[in-house]
Amino acid sequence: MTKESTSTNNRLGDVHAPSVLIIISGGVSAYKALDLMRMLKKAGIRTPAILTKGGAEFITPLSVSALSGEAVYTDLFSLKDEQEMGHIRLSRDADLIAVIPASANMIARTTHGMADDLASAVLLAADKDVQFYPAMNPQMWANAATQDNIRTLRKRGIEVIEPDSGEVACGEVGKGRLPDIEAIYHSIINKLSLSQRTLPLSGKHAIVTAGPTYERIDPIRFIGNRSSGKQGYAIAGALARQGAKVTLISGPTALDAPHNVKTLHVESAEEMYKAADSALPCDIAICCAAVADWRVDNQSNTKIKKQEGPEGPALTFTENQDILKYISTHPNKRPAFVAGFAAETDNVSENAQQKLLRKGCDALLANHITDADTVFGADENKILYVSAAKNEAQTAPHCEPWDKQSKHGVADMLVRKIIQQLEKAAPLNHTSPITTKLEAI
Repeated sequence: MTKESTSTNNRLGDVHAPSVLIIISGGVSAYKALDLMRMLKKAGIRTPAILTKGGAEFITPLSVSALSGEAVYTDLFSLKDEQEMGHIRLSRDADLIAVIPASANMIARTTHGMADDLASAVLLAADKDVQFYPAMNPQMWANAATQDNIRTLRKRGIEVIEPDSGEVACGEVGKGRLPDIEAIYHSIINKLSLSQRTLPLSGKHAIVTAGPTYERIDPIRFIGNRSSGKQGYAIAGALARQGAKVTLISGPTALDAPHNVKTLHVESAEEMYKAADSALPCDIAICCAAVADWRVDNQSNTKIKKQEGPEGPALTFTENQDILKYISTHPNKRPAFVAGFAAETDNVSENAQQKLLRKGCDALLANHITDADTVFGADENKILYVSAAKNEAQTAPHCEPWDKQSKHGVADMLVRKIIQQLEKAAPLNHTSPITTKLEAI
């Protein structure tokens, strides 16, 4: 349940301004929180802040207060604040708590329930949604202790947003950079929207397929592919943030399920097809999985022994069900919007357009595979978005190149396309104090 802010200042229309409690922990990127607070303030969102001792090594309470126009809290044992039970009040008054940046130390302290400073005490007392935006050295991020802590936080319902890859402040290159402030801003706006308005995709059901499929040869061996599932999982999360009820059908991956997403785990293409068919009808279907076109017809129930000589075992294959085409051409359960993905090594535009027409889907997201290592398992993607012709004068599908960006960025762009497409058919519920304010700036 959302608690309205008690402040009568900075109102959006006739609704109390939403409030995000920003916790700034230690890290060079602490200064970026100031830009975020300025953007949120412009959108009419209050941003009271807690500046930890580590955060104060990089920015000052005065700079935080000047940008937010709100009080800045630093001390758990402030006589004035604790007379008002400050650590309880701060956690109750906010609509959302965001830790930016979230250091490895802050993540570890929260995981273990520490409460010996104001920030950790507020997090322990929180009854609202909490988001962590980590930023740290790549080795610290990859360390098993940090990853165990993050898994624990996610199991407890805390949303931990993956950091970006690139060069960090210490000069090393890897995963650990604070995500782009504009991306954080939109993430916070979306999160607030869950409690402030009816989201555009509320009442819609979406199916997303993700990851690889494993086609069994014998009990030991299989044929598979290199898909990590990251793009599909990002899309499932983006759809859920816009209010959709999401069924994610995932092949074998090492990923944690997105927040508020029902996840069905499968292994083979046949299992994925059956799960997708059972999940119909739906309003949106995104076939992002790298599904095997064929499966082994003569699977062995026992391990096939290695044979001497150059010839391996003789395998015969049978074609798998084409899940994308099946959904796109379903006679009575065809979703309002269907999109597929295509990994192409050459003639990307031509092959993608042909595939769009052949499958009968509304959109196709194609990526150019020049080096598999730059796409499979990577955190970024470069997309050619192919959709049906915009008007009768066009004879070929419309092609729109998207700049290389994070897979979460691709997911957000796709969801915006989906909303626009569905809006043409029927108005969606996405008028709110927040969006009205955003449209005006």
